[in-house]
Amino acid sequence: MNKKLAAALSGGAVLVLALSGCGGDDNEKLDSWAKQVCDAVQPQAKKIESANAAIQKETSDNSTPEDVQKTDAQAFQDMSDAYKAIGAAVTKAGAPDVENGEKKQQDAVKELNSISTSYASLKKQVDGLDTKDQGKFADGLKDIATELDKLSKSGNDALRNLEEGEVGQAMARQSSCKAATASAGATQS
Repeated sequence: MNKKLAAALSGGAVLVLALSGCGGDDNEKLDSWAKQVCDAVQPQAKKIESANAAIQKETSDNSTPEDVQKTDAQAFQDMSDAYKAIGAAVTKAGAPDVENGEKKQQDAVKELNSISTSYASLKKQVDGLDTKDQGKFADGLKDIATELDKLSKSGNDALRNLEEGEVGQAMARQSSCKAATASAGATQS
């Protein structure tokens, strides 16, 4: 029952951790933008990774519904906060110095804020589950796992769009983005 939730979660973590690419031409303005974003993303990526780990641990233990509820609610809150913070970081950094940079930035921020809202909504759902009735609780978790699965597959196109080409190359040159990506790779099962 809870394994599906854990699997869906590890998919969701990938959203933020797509922040990698290949080396390329140097562009000082773009490198500066990428450094600002990557430095802000790294702690948030760690927060998302920790939230995922907490849920996976709770899932693998024979935990009580109360413990699962508490852990999941906190994890969803942390993820919501992290995506919101990443959106704020991309807003603060401004548009990257590339063609259609402003549109790419706005689309990515809109998407990050939407993901943040979705996790906040999942937290409310978890908080509302009936922990006294094991069957109802399990059914509720299945619904949440389904939502989570949709969320992990949902259009992170704007993020991909922001990170393609020169922007992705500039981000790949930042040690903080490399660190975020490396730590993310370790959590995928």
